[in-house]
Amino acid sequence: MNYNYKYRLHPPDALRDQLAWTVDTCRQVYNHFLHRLNRTDDASAYSEQKRLPDLKEWWDDLKDVHSKVLQKVVQRLYDNLSTLRSRKENGYHVGTLNWKSPSEYRSFTYSQSGFKLKNTSGRTRLWLSKLGEIPLTFHRDLPDDAEIKTVTVKQEPTGKWYAILGVETPDDPPEKPENPEKCVGIDVGILKYAHDTDGTAVESPDLSGERERVESAQRDLSRKEHGSANWEKQRRIVAKRHADLKRKRRDFLHKLSNYYATEYDLVAVEDLDVKELVELPGNSRNRAGAAWGTFLRILEYKCEREGAHFVAVDPAGTTKECASCGVETEKPLWVREHSCPACGFEPDRDANAAWNILSRGMKQLGAGRSESTPVETALPTDTNSVSAKRVVEAGSPTLKREPSGER
Repeated sequence: MNYNYKYRLHPPDALRDQLAWTVDTCRQVYNHFLHRLNRTDDASAYSEQKRLPDLKEWWDDLKDVHSKVLQKVVQRLYDNLSTLRSRKENGYHVGTLNWKSPSEYRSFTYSQSGFKLKNTSGRTRLWLSKLGEIPLTFHRDLPDDAEIKTVTVKQEPTGKWYAILGVETPDDPPEKPENPEKCVGIDVGILKYAHDTDGTAVESPDLSGERERVESAQRDLSRKEHGSANWEKQRRIVAKRHADLKRKRRDFLHKLSNYYATEYDLVAVEDLDVKELVELPGNSRNRAGAAWGTFLRILEYKCEREGAHFVAVDPAGTTKECASCGVETEKPLWVREHSCPACGFEPDRDANAAWNILSRGMKQLGAGRSESTPVETALPTDTNSVSAKRVVEAGSPTLKREPSGER
């Protein structure tokens, strides 16, 4: 399996300047081959990479950049081109690849060679060819059998440097159970971030303080002269505020997704088109801040890692449909209880949706084919079974931090 591990780098001033110079040189190489791409019809990543040795003959600066790093710059350009073409084939309106400005190009990558983790005087350091040893905060050990395949060095908008180690382990993920026993359906929302079929309702994290600090810092930035020293200083403050907000949100998402991936054999969720939801009029800021798409992506790969089934179902009608009898009932957003006129079933609105999601997920997976685990046994039989048995606050100890390892 492949994982990414991210570590904070602490380069001294001289090495920090060298890292910034390497990033900028890679950016210029990217723009150079983009210019060639716009003028050449039969170019490919492989053919352009073969031109790098000749390019070094007149571009002396390239001799101070590792050869694998330069090859990955060319590969990055053609990967972007491939992504653009695939989106166009899928019906999206796309433009063209543009030149990269210094603020748009912030990283470079070593692959296969040119890097090594060293233990110098009891402290782990990252050695990079053409650059030297860089101290880092090695807060998380790599798996014993992991092999480092790539190293990406990146500067965040805050000015901090990070190394992302791409590792590969020989072990395959655990085999998923053929007939899952512990199954859960999750309905996501804004007031209650997640409401599941076991009666747990998880409140959304309160990030209002972080948002206010971002807005205050942004207002201060707008009063500075663009490009001045004070403007640059305030820009970094704004970037730090955004980073704090992002870190706290992702910490919550990682803890919540890790809880479901480790506690259940099957996790059923809605296959949400988050982009379309955010574009709907009204309350778009809260929908964007909920980061449902990020949560589902994190949950999916963690279920794969833990050997649990991840099933995304059609979200249409999960709120309207009665989980007990299947009759659909229209109700506006402010109505928080489901009341079925056909069978009298009256659960919480989100709990009813969670049971419908679980039912669809089990049918989609085929978990109901076994006589011992029919789909019908997963459905509620009384109102109390779908009430919120507990409400978990964001950051509660109930959602424990996942064990040491890559998120």
